[in-house]
Amino acid sequence: MIRVAILSFAHYHANFWAEAFGTEPGVKLEAVWDDNIGRGREAAAKYATRYEADLDTAIAAVDGVAICSETVSHVTLAEAAARLGRAILCEKPLATNLTGARQIQAAVRAAGVPFMQSFPKRFDPISHELRRLISSGELGRVGMVRIRHGHFYGLDPDFGSRWYVNPALSGGGALLDEGVHAADFLCWTFGMPESVVATSSSALGLAVEDQAVAVYSYADGMVAEIATSFSFAAGDTSIEIYGSRGTALVSGVDLASRDITLSGFLRVFRTDQPAREWRTSDVVPQFKRGQFHHQNALGFVRALKSRQPPPVGLDDGIRALALIESAYSAIRSGQRERIALG
Repeated sequence: MIRVAILSFAHYHANFWAEAFGTEPGVKLEAVWDDNIGRGREAAAKYATRYEADLDTAIAAVDGVAICSETVSHVTLAEAAARLGRAILCEKPLATNLTGARQIQAAVRAAGVPFMQSFPKRFDPISHELRRLISSGELGRVGMVRIRHGHFYGLDPDFGSRWYVNPALSGGGALLDEGVHAADFLCWTFGMPESVVATSSSALGLAVEDQAVAVYSYADGMVAEIATSFSFAAGDTSIEIYGSRGTALVSGVDLASRDITLSGFLRVFRTDQPAREWRTSDVVPQFKRGQFHHQNALGFVRALKSRQPPPVGLDDGIRALALIESAYSAIRSGQRERIALG
């Protein structure tokens, strides 16, 4: 039996993880810890487990922990789990900045514990089909990639009171919270870019940026754009990949497109074929099928059960964060910035 504790329900994704732990054979949600006692007790009751007020006691009682706190607390909680020799699943982004990420890296390496970064796009069949199209050469040499990833919660007047838009707790706005998903997809699929230019704004009047665009340049000439926002009320195409032999367009993989795109989520056009028409794939995104965020929790405990390394690691979290932190540097300087790993 793999015993797990969820450390904080500050992030709503903790609910999805609790559901996954509760349904996976051979896994038990042993405890919930939260520095917000009321929130922790409520979550423990909801998922039929116990609330543990002492952090070290909660960690010591389990095989692994799932960190779903405010981003600023990731370092402290990861260091506590590593100190007690427990496996770690950590919500994205890894930390508020690369300095914090390196602190987590040092603690995890010193303890030798398994660490998994939460990046749910890694488990989406659409992502794997895109990677197959690219690696097989079906699209030819890719010259441009555009990824739009965000949500529309910023249009809710209550959103401004949440910790996600408090820079002291979140570390940043749409670029960090949502753009990091796109950043990971770029690193995973194409490797690290060389440089970035970026811009952002607070059109909604929040304390953090709620709109941002970052454009990355690769050594081979490829250009990749990340567009992110807290006010994407609708958006049919979320990913665009343009190659010398074809184009792939994807919908249904973020909140902006999930509910308004009903079919034909992946379309492929081939420039080297006589029929000038779209070919529609039958692959359905995980986001559309449901249990999108559950996959991180399932991947974590299944790795523990099989004694295999987690499918998404610490270095993945660092690389994605490096893309975002470099974009913030470019916004501040108004110039092109090199991608720095800290």
